[in-house]
Order: sequence, then C-alpha cells, then structure tokens
Amino acid sequence: MHEYTSKARVWGLSCPGFPEEVSRARRWTRDILRGSPLAEDAELIVSELSANAILHTASGRGYGSFHLAVAVSAQVVAVSITDDGGTATAPKVEHQDQDAEHGRGLGMVSAIAHRVVIHDSDQGHTVTAELYADALRGGQPC
Repeated sequence: MHEYTSKARVWGLSCPGFPEEVSRARRWTRDILRGSPLAEDAELIVSELSANAILHTASGRGYGSFHLAVAVSAQVVAVSITDDGGTATAPKVEHQDQDAEHGRGLGMVSAIAHRVVIHDSDQGHTVTAELYADALRGGQPC
C-alpha cells in the first residue's frame, strides 16, 4: 500500500442554514452509510446536530450555513457538524428532565455516540460524534 493511501474515507457537505436542510443532511448521511449497522445512529446524530446549528448559532441567520463531514473506517464512523458561531458559549451537554422541551439534544447525542468532542474557534463550533464498530461486535463502548 502506498504511504499516502488510507482505508478511511471522508465526505463533506455544506448546507444553507434553512430548516429543510436538516432532512437533506440526514438523507446524505444515510446514502453514504447504506448497509452499515451504524447508519441509523449516525443519521439521528446528524439530524440533531444540524438542527442545533440552525437553531442556536449564526448558521440559522441570514446567509448562514453549516458544514457536515462524515468519516468512515473499519473501526469508526465519525460525523462532525461545524456551525457559523455567533454565540458566546460552545455547545455543552445538559441533563434535562424528560419533560423539558429544549436542551436535551446534545445529551441524547452523547448517549448514542461512544465519544463526543466539541471544538470551539473564532469561526464557529464543531461537534464530532464517534460511533465505534467494535461496540457492535460485542466489545465494550469506549
């Protein structure tokens, strides 16, 4: 194998910050992961993170957008949503009671994913959720 060849594949999609783009991001993720046992979880995570970007950041204002990346290897599926920022604080997991109407989405993502990483920069926030294939084969989630 050539030293610059990798078995990991990465796809990217940029979407305008309109609510209907959440379903587009979901379908796009589903198409990439067709046949993967992690596809449904990844699709749900993309839906939640995309909606959060539109609702809570500059991505949902005026000419805003959000960016989705899906990385796939034999060991992991990682989905990342990068928003346009515009908020004073980075996203964080909040544990709300089950009757709460808002604030439970990132908690749900962290319950589904094996690892969630949040990066904050001057240009926006990136939330990456990782799903491990080993956990499906009887291994323990990391």
